[in-house]
Amino acid sequence: MSTTKTPSNAPLVSPKKPLSDAELLSRAEHPDPFRLLGPHITGEGDAKRLVARAFLPRASGASVLLEGQATSIPATRISPEGLFEAVLPMPAVLPISPSIYRWRVSEGATIVRDSFDSYAFPALLTDYDLHLMGEGTHYLKYEKMGAHPATVLGIAGVQFAVWAPNAMRVSVVGDFNQWDGRANPMRNRGPSGVWELFVPELTEGAIYKYEIRPMNSDLPILKSDPYGFYSELRPKTGSIVVCLDHHRWEDADWLNRRANRDWLSAPISVYEIHLGSWRRVVEEGSRWLTYSELADRLIPYVKEMGYTHVELMPVMEHPFDGSWGYQTLGYFAATSRYGTPQDFMYFVDRFHQAGIGVFLDWTPAHFPNDGHGLALFDGTHLYEHADPRQGQHPDWGTLVFNYGRNEVQNFLISNAVFWLDKYHIDGLRVDAVASMLYLDYSRRQGEWVPNEFGGRENLAAIAFLKRLNEVVYARHPGVLTIAEESTSWPMVSRPTYLGGLGFSLKWNMGWMNDTLSYFSLDPIHRKYNHNRMTFSMLYAFTENFMLPFSHDEVVHGKSSLINKMPGDLWQQFGNLRLLYGYMFAHPGKN
Repeated sequence: MSTTKTPSNAPLVSPKKPLSDAELLSRAEHPDPFRLLGPHITGEGDAKRLVARAFLPRASGASVLLEGQATSIPATRISPEGLFEAVLPMPAVLPISPSIYRWRVSEGATIVRDSFDSYAFPALLTDYDLHLMGEGTHYLKYEKMGAHPATVLGIAGVQFAVWAPNAMRVSVVGDFNQWDGRANPMRNRGPSGVWELFVPELTEGAIYKYEIRPMNSDLPILKSDPYGFYSELRPKTGSIVVCLDHHRWEDADWLNRRANRDWLSAPISVYEIHLGSWRRVVEEGSRWLTYSELADRLIPYVKEMGYTHVELMPVMEHPFDGSWGYQTLGYFAATSRYGTPQDFMYFVDRFHQAGIGVFLDWTPAHFPNDGHGLALFDGTHLYEHADPRQGQHPDWGTLVFNYGRNEVQNFLISNAVFWLDKYHIDGLRVDAVASMLYLDYSRRQGEWVPNEFGGRENLAAIAFLKRLNEVVYARHPGVLTIAEESTSWPMVSRPTYLGGLGFSLKWNMGWMNDTLSYFSLDPIHRKYNHNRMTFSMLYAFTENFMLPFSHDEVVHGKSSLINKMPGDLWQQFGNLRLLYGYMFAHPGKN
């Protein structure tokens, strides 16, 4: 038997010395800052003492101000990286209140701030919250995640929470801490993957992001808040702290009538609109109208034209104007292009007071891969599938949600509930449902993964859509969900207990294509194409249909409806009047 011996002149490899807590903090790598920072009891018996620690890498000195005392207690720098410690009087009652002391921080000879200690506050998310999030049933998740102005133990500030289960460390960064990821590292709530932190004395209007240190990279990444309620105007990408409870709603009569009305038997006529395109202020450089200006000008027009509802192309925050909002990035933020969240609430409120419903286009089928968004959120494929055959959308260059993950499904359903709850929206038109239902949508053979039974149906997406509709109807009676679904998938607008997807209405894309094709013909040729007009009656009652003439039919060179009509201008207008008359006489909503 032979053995291999190490040559006597081979260098010895010494084990790597582990980094100290202070070094980990200075490198923004510490996974549990609450274990070190804030107030702690140290020692035993007579040696027991209360110490407060803070990591202040820019500070030249620090001290602690006790409540009700004029003099401060000097803090000692216990590491060259900037870890400070002060010995405080032992209180009679434990745990101590965060309000009994403040850190006074000096840079050079100047006192730069006195502040309460974020690391003196307890965890704010309950174990029950985390349990519901983990199983995907926390449908009011937006009340816990994101940034919320709050008063905790008598101190005003902002509570932050974000889901990043595969991160080594997550910090809140912004102007308030010079975008320094070492300043406000968050508390890791264990297997839930949630990180949280209360930042005292922070106020509305603060711009922030999350700085995330992935496990598999030495470089941190900056991400906007997935649950951010307000964002900077593009090309800026910061999230903005805002409270959504300031608006005083005056639409109680509308909401009561909505909840008690049978909308499937009631007349519905919907006006689809892109807020940025409907009208501009030419005198001011062709700027957009604000939400309040749109309410003033759009409501009289909609009422004059006899519409019962407006359908807004996505108002959720998006980075690229040319996507019209369909490449949504800030799912919980009304776009700042036209004003603040309160301005959009005013817009919806005004429509309701005028007796007009408001639908929103909603895009749970895909999301863009911008670096500050959901893509590779914590350095891993968190919201999207890792396999490009499942996670990349071939038509739009976007990413597909992983509907089989509880937290992702919870994110989307809570987002739907959010718009109905906080903004009193009357219905959601769900975009690109067909792309969600089929695993092989726009994919060639070998570019998609069959389901567990070998089929092409996306079972996770189907379960998600059914659950979405069940939750929406249970929480908001009278609200409608409308599927943009262009295939022959059965029972889209039938209840889930009968095996349907549970939508209220389905867009009748076949009727739209056949009808426009027929009306674009010169009348002399129409007698050979009457089947395009009669075919829809063979299936008109198999679903609760909505008859759309959508924006997709007038963009990308397809021309306006008037220009689709044959003949001279007099004939074109005559044909268009006939088209609208036929549309309103045909079974279905308009």
